[in-house]
Amino acid sequence: MRILHTSDWHIGRSFHGHATLDALRGVLEALVVQVRDNRVDVVIVAGDVFDSAAPAAACYSLLTDALRGIADTGAAVVVTSGNHDSAARLGFQSALLRDGIHVVTDPRMVGTPITIADEHGPVQIYGIPYLEPALVRHHWNDRAMRTQHDAVAHAMDLVRADLADRGGRSVAISHCFAAGVEATPGVEREIRQGSLDVVPLSTFDGPDYVALGHIHGRQQLSERVRYAGAPLHYSFGEAAKPRGSWLVELDAAGLASTSWLELPVPRRLETVRGTLDELLTDPSFAEAEDAWVCAQYTDATPQPDPMRRLLTRFPHCATVMHTPVGQRADDGLTYSRRVREARNDVELVDAFLAHVREGEGASEEEIALIRSVIDEQTLAEALA
Repeated sequence: MRILHTSDWHIGRSFHGHATLDALRGVLEALVVQVRDNRVDVVIVAGDVFDSAAPAAACYSLLTDALRGIADTGAAVVVTSGNHDSAARLGFQSALLRDGIHVVTDPRMVGTPITIADEHGPVQIYGIPYLEPALVRHHWNDRAMRTQHDAVAHAMDLVRADLADRGGRSVAISHCFAAGVEATPGVEREIRQGSLDVVPLSTFDGPDYVALGHIHGRQQLSERVRYAGAPLHYSFGEAAKPRGSWLVELDAAGLASTSWLELPVPRRLETVRGTLDELLTDPSFAEAEDAWVCAQYTDATPQPDPMRRLLTRFPHCATVMHTPVGQRADDGLTYSRRVREARNDVELVDAFLAHVREGEGASEEEIALIRSVIDEQTLAEALA
């Protein structure tokens, strides 16, 4: 049996204010081609299908088209809900879906597999939707359910108990933060409380393969426990992480092989750094002109209208950051103390500039200009 493991589609997510639906549609169309070309039997989507609990109508249309495209290849689909999804909205139409498309959102179904057979017999696929302890503890009130670790551990106990009765090959799907992963700062929404909600790798003992979701970068925790990551880059912090899916093959004995299938990147991400003038003129940045750009300009002081100016060279500049180099050391003075210690109006203006420039006061040329303006104003007031 060939299984394609994908996750974290985040349909409806924006990228620095830019819609991603069209880009994601193209990537998912490429995924459908991979399913057909590799004669995939089952496609697993391990949570965070949508980016929000209340997605727009166009998001549902994209999901419908993607699921229909996969099903048209002859592959079955197993989808679980993630922490971004509304389990109710994602699952309410599951009974109406065509045969071969399975949406698992109900925690009461944990431990009840979707059985799909190949020439070697049945494979039990156990979907575990995202389990919020506060929402599922009333289903399992005989167990302590304070953390997500508690919830996932109990879910896997149910999986192993059922598997002990059924026997044979098996796959588990979970959406969680497993021990040993590297998260992308600011990308994966926090679902931990300190270290208590980190799920130990041993929690997933038993199944032949465990398909995880939540982390946006490809990661291998063991030969049989992996994250596939998101199909699109949703942050500049993900720029170096490949996009794709795991192709998993089960033989009669269990896990036979895994391989990585790259997905196309509609527009690559580049971070460029230099003074604003360098970013606008230096030929070394030419390769970034057709990429999504994070521009970090290093001028000592903020420059006027940097985004508008950068867009003239980088039409897909998504964000601009002022990251000056060679800043003066922090003198520890608060703004109010600087103001109190100012002996005249020139020093008062200098104190304000030091505050807004994070420690860098007026230059000699600026001091001369400030003094000239203040002297002119003083003279005008004296003659009035």
